[in-house]
Amino acid sequence: MDERAIGVFDSGVGGLTVLRALREAMPRESFVYLGDTARLPYGTKGPSTVRRYAEQAAAHLVARDVKMIVIACNTASAVAVEHLRERLDPVPVVGVIEPGARALCAATTTKRVAVLATPGTVSGGAYEQAIARIDPATRVISIACALFVSLAEEGWVRGPVTEAAVEAYLRPLLSSAEGTPEIDALVLGCTHFPVLRGAVEEFLGPNVTVVDSAVTTAQVVSSQLASLGLNTADFRGQVRFLATDEPVRFAQVGRFFIGQPLSAADVERIDL
Repeated sequence: MDERAIGVFDSGVGGLTVLRALREAMPRESFVYLGDTARLPYGTKGPSTVRRYAEQAAAHLVARDVKMIVIACNTASAVAVEHLRERLDPVPVVGVIEPGARALCAATTTKRVAVLATPGTVSGGAYEQAIARIDPATRVISIACALFVSLAEEGWVRGPVTEAAVEAYLRPLLSSAEGTPEIDALVLGCTHFPVLRGAVEEFLGPNVTVVDSAVTTAQVVSSQLASLGLNTADFRGQVRFLATDEPVRFAQVGRFFIGQPLSAADVERIDL
């Protein structure tokens, strides 16, 4: 048994949705969450820059003696997961894209699916590539929903502005003739997006399964811990929050994603 913490990092606070799912799945485990808030967003950066940022964040967590790294960022998962696995071996590294893609393929019966993500993730084609490896017959529509990130960080999960944005982005998924969805499953391919899940589901209706990659990633992490013998014993899990910019902003926005009150005193500011 291993009582060391699991390291989790993201460009900001969106990855707290992954941390929330991890804690719900593994309440005995401890976590160190690093939000690189001074350099967000990663989604607008080039691949080499994102790999460098991801390596620095992961190295900081490894220096704190974590037993596993979880990349709670779709953009970093798309371009850096294999790089980090090579650099950090034997520390296991889990990203969010592969688990989300597998869950999406399992959820569809029509083999027509959609991916909602940031422009960086969409342009890189990471989900399409992962889905093609799992089930080449599945057709994918990818939509870059840049505004969703801002809506999530403002806590605007409902209301006219959010509903208008959801309709504008998701309207292409509806058939022109009947106005019904042409897909039967969709993955929220950005860790900010789960807080908007209700608005997305309301627009698409009950016949579309919405997959949250945070939940499926937590399942993969739990399985890997067990297979590697890294589970903790009877231990009450603790969480430490780290940020590269002001803790006040992290706490104000982060509470929407973690689903609990946060104060600046809960967050340690660091430099990478």
